[in-house]
Amino acid sequence: MLTLQSKVKVMDKRILIIDDEVSIQSSLAGILEDEGFLPVTASSAEEGLVIMEESVVDLILLDIWLGDNMDGMTALEHITAKHNIPVIMISGHGTIETAVQATKKGAFDFIEKPLSYDKIILAISNGLRFAKLEQENKILRQGSAPKTVLTGESPIILALKKQIEMVAPTDAWVLIRGDHGTGKELVAQSIHRASKSADQPMIEVNCAAIPEELIESELFGHEKGSFTGAHTSKRGKFDQADGGILFLDEIGDMSLTTQAKILRILQEQKFERVGGIKTININVRVLAATNKNLEAEIEAGNFRADLFWRLNVVPIHVPNLEDRLEDIPILVTALLKSLMHKGLQKKIFSEEAYQALREHHWPGNVRELRNFVERIVIMCPDETINASHIQLFLNPTGVGVLHSTRGRSLNPFLEADYKTAKRLFEKEYLQQKLAANANNISKTAEQVGLERSHLHRKLKSFEIIQ
Repeated sequence: MLTLQSKVKVMDKRILIIDDEVSIQSSLAGILEDEGFLPVTASSAEEGLVIMEESVVDLILLDIWLGDNMDGMTALEHITAKHNIPVIMISGHGTIETAVQATKKGAFDFIEKPLSYDKIILAISNGLRFAKLEQENKILRQGSAPKTVLTGESPIILALKKQIEMVAPTDAWVLIRGDHGTGKELVAQSIHRASKSADQPMIEVNCAAIPEELIESELFGHEKGSFTGAHTSKRGKFDQADGGILFLDEIGDMSLTTQAKILRILQEQKFERVGGIKTININVRVLAATNKNLEAEIEAGNFRADLFWRLNVVPIHVPNLEDRLEDIPILVTALLKSLMHKGLQKKIFSEEAYQALREHHWPGNVRELRNFVERIVIMCPDETINASHIQLFLNPTGVGVLHSTRGRSLNPFLEADYKTAKRLFEKEYLQQKLAANANNISKTAEQVGLERSHLHRKLKSFEIIQ
């Protein structure tokens, strides 16, 4: 006999049965419970629609002929207009014409009564697999970014690449450590691409960018009405990462309260949504990253020692740029290629320019170098960039006063329209403020008078940070 477990992971999926026959409700609910589902029943379309608004539903079994004010076809139109949930239509008087009509209205499948156990199980299996693919595609579309790789041939980077090569194919959890701008996210992406979950999206959570009062909802999801503004139910990041990888970035900025809840979930691999009572089982591999000294944070009482040891299965350290200055020419070449893809003018760095870059202290690491290269490519009118250009643009007071050898004033703000000039100025302003604060977003936010989360979004929109 075909079982659903052989087709799709059940994971406590909630199936809504809308049928006015109590015997059908009871029969289907029993089958679903035996297969590990959470069946929910409704005797009318109106009752089913209310249930959908108040809780998360993964799939719907909907009878066409309902003895009330709304029939199944009308209910199907309401469901497909507001929700992206697979609907399997059930009918005791099915015809090809009815099946075609239901499919056109958005039904995933059509099954005739009397119901076949095998057909029901197969239809649900296919429906849930389809919904999972749809969810993954949505996540990929929302979070897709050009693939970037760790760049460099220095011994320390080659050793880092070797570590990634060894740990990626395993299920081991990894704690990625390093200063701001070193490329911790790139390490996580590299592990994901070489992992067994490479065909699934890596779900990323920036623990520092989410307001404290919303982080539990973001991670665990919530039920409708669980807090002010929770107008609908929502899946959390743990839900989305089930069977794949969850990347917890800036884990050191998480509150102690949230740390405790995270630890329990990581240990038990199960949780409840905010405002929910049902336990949801998951299987996720966790990658975490931080720029903080977690041992010092533990001593100060800001980070849980048990969470640290749970995450620190395989520690990976990402070196600072000053520890691999020989990689600067390779990094700049790669950055220039990416800028050319954005339509910016081709530039050539002289050997003297590379030497000037190697002699500079880079507190913001590769991120600072990337921002600097983009700035000098935009602002310098000359095709070849030499050491004098480097020194001038490394001096914050030098930006905007350079003139080309042909006498053309270098002032993109005056040459652009108002909207473009405003964006150029804002980006340049934030770049310099961030650099002046050693790429500390919290200090920069306080200095410029912005909320940290608002500043974080701006920096990402300008591609100052990833």
